[in-house]
Amino acid sequence: MSAEDREFLDQIYKFIDENLKDMDSDPQKTPVSEQIQALRPILQELAMKYKMPVEDAFIKYMDLASEAAVERDRLFKEQFVEE
Repeated sequence: MSAEDREFLDQIYKFIDENLKDMDSDPQKTPVSEQIQALRPILQELAMKYKMPVEDAFIKYMDLASEAAVERDRLFKEQFVEE
């Protein structure tokens, strides 16, 4: 993940931490439409900053979040799973 991608994702995570504390902590229990609506302000801000459609900002967020999750899983396995 590039530094720009990390900054993009970190801005969304910061927004979530500051503004969406009331949303169910389990994203599987919150409908996707509600999640998208809650993220809309930061996605619009990032879309303007990076000169892309809001839909592309959302897709980029989903891709980067998946990539970050895979990386966390890999690091966890390296640290705690014996081979």
